Formats: sequence, structure tokens, C-alpha cells
Amino acid sequence: MATPDRVRLVVLFGGRSAEHEISCTTAAHVLRAVDPDRYDVVPVGITRDGTWVQSDEARAALARGAAALPRALPDRLEATGAAVEPLQTVTPAAGDAPVVVLPLLHGPHGEDGTVQGLLELAGVPYVGSGVLSSALCMDKLKAKEVLAAQGLPQVAWTSLRDTELDGAASAVAAARLPYPLFAKPANLGSSVGVSKVHEPAELDDALTLAASYDEWIVIEEGVDAREIEVAVLGNAEPRASLPGEIVSSHEFYDYDDKYVDGTSELLVPAPLDDAVTAEVRALAVDAFGALRCDGMARVDFFYEEDGRGFLINEVNTIPGFTPISMYPKLWEASGLAYPELIDELVRLAVERHERRARFSTKR
Repeated sequence: MATPDRVRLVVLFGGRSAEHEISCTTAAHVLRAVDPDRYDVVPVGITRDGTWVQSDEARAALARGAAALPRALPDRLEATGAAVEPLQTVTPAAGDAPVVVLPLLHGPHGEDGTVQGLLELAGVPYVGSGVLSSALCMDKLKAKEVLAAQGLPQVAWTSLRDTELDGAASAVAAARLPYPLFAKPANLGSSVGVSKVHEPAELDDALTLAASYDEWIVIEEGVDAREIEVAVLGNAEPRASLPGEIVSSHEFYDYDDKYVDGTSELLVPAPLDDAVTAEVRALAVDAFGALRCDGMARVDFFYEEDGRGFLINEVNTIPGFTPISMYPKLWEASGLAYPELIDELVRLAVERHERRARFSTKR
């Protein structure tokens, strides 16, 4: 299904989560990359307090050329721009370019189905997974339960609510989780709030940190394994990219290793033989389908070469999207360049919207 020659692309970024800065950085790169001859770009930022603003500065920069987008836009977002009118006013009049929304909102209040529900109610096509899939993949605990029900391989885990922290040691013992283990908030990403727990004495502090971000906490088995990631693209017939590998420079792939130090190594494609590569690509598509993803997702794995093989870590429905992020790098290595990847995601958004619009609302 072809998309129109001209599309009004609403880029949503910022958001009310601890991943606000990451979202802004991702959006800045996307705004630089889109073809202004094909896309009428409408950048819309969401401040930390939930105010929606349309950045006139970003719009003016794009009018001068994509390369003119100021690097400091994320820092100035909340201090500039006037509040936008309600979302439906972005919808063009008849005969104008169709609207597609590209949500680049990492974490809660953006990646968890909330914004996707708003766009469903507005009747606007958008890039990525729908409400159910977004909510499932954001909640690592529920995603694990669905993947387990489908028989897909994972590390051992247990969970706690923030009201149950006093019983954490007993829960870990009951689940027979050996140390070291990991404690993380169920509804967050980018390794925010994640701790590696080497011994029982460190458990309380790790759980307190995780509980400062979410009421549900996942406690996982620690593994000695390679970290492999696969990008998936598509709707009803998804396809998987070549896999990549992350070689962390820290004890684990934490926030600083991802975004601050920049010393981790990304191996694209991952040094895996053909049979193993085919296996992880198939598993990625299986996970994508099990969680009802659409459009795009990055599936992260642990790989125990001399043990259990591939274990699904998590599925990210709005992965990092800068040119040096793993998702676009994997597709570039698989033959799909960054601008063409954006085109394909927009096409998939229109396709999904038109398919769902055919369903009857009559009795």
C-alpha cells in the first residue's frame, strides 16, 4: 500500500517521564532526517508537567532546511512555544495532505498506550503499536506473563508491589532466584531505576530505588550472557533485521553506558553464525506477534551460548531512533536507510489505520 506523495507528519516528543531528555534527542534527529519535500512536519512537544506546546522555533528551522534545527531545542522546549490548539485542529481540511502522528515518547504517558488511546479516539493514524500492545510492552511484568503463556524463553523472575517491599527477601527465596539479580521498575525504560543486586544486603536499596519510579517491581535472575537485539518492522507480516550485539563498558548496560559515557560498543551485525542468526530473527518475530505489536519494535535478548540459548529480555515499542541508535542501525545493515525507514513506518501507520477503519460500528 503506497502512501500519498505529501504527508503532514506530527512528531510528538518530550513527555512526562524520566526518559524526557532521550525523547527530545530522538525527535531532534528525526526532524533533521525527514524529507521536507515529502513531509509537512509539525513538531509538538510535551513538557514534564504535561503541557502540549508547538515549537515555532523548530518549525522555522525546518523551513530553512533540516540541518538548521538547533541542537539546543530539547533544552529550550519548555521555555519556548505557545500551547497548541486541540489535536483535532492539526487534521487538515479536505484535499490537504493526510496526517500521520509519529510518537517519540519514551516511557509512561507516551509509550504505554495512553497517547495511542488519544490518537485512536481522534481517528488519526499513528506510527507504532496500538493501545494493548503498547501497554503490555511497557509493563515488563505483564509482557513476561504473556510471553511465558506463549512458551517463549526468558530468564526467571518474580514481582513485588511497592506495598510489599517488607517481604522482598522471602519472595526472592520462594522464586529461587540466585544472586546476583536485577531489580527494576516494571513500567520504565532506558535502564532508569535498574540496579544489579550482588547480595541480600543490597536488595532493600535497589527495591526502594525501583519503587520511586513505579508501584510494580520486577526482580530478575542475573545471567552471564551476550546482549543481542533485533529490530522488527511490519504489521500483519513483520520482518526482522539482522541482529546486533551490545558490548557494555559497565557492569551492565545502564543509563550512563547508554547515554552519558558513550563507551559501549555496538556490533552491527552481531558476530553470530547463520543458523543462530536465523533463530534469533525468528524468535524476535514470535515475540512481536505474541505481544500484538504493529509498525516497529526492538526485541532484546540475552544469549547464553553454552546454556539455554536465547532468552527474551524485553520488547520496546518505541526504541531509540537517533541515527546511531540500534534500531535504525540494524535496518541500515539490513538494507533500509534511515530516511527510507521513516517512509516505511509512515506507510505502515496508514495501512494499519485504513485496515482498522473497515470494521463495522453498527449492530
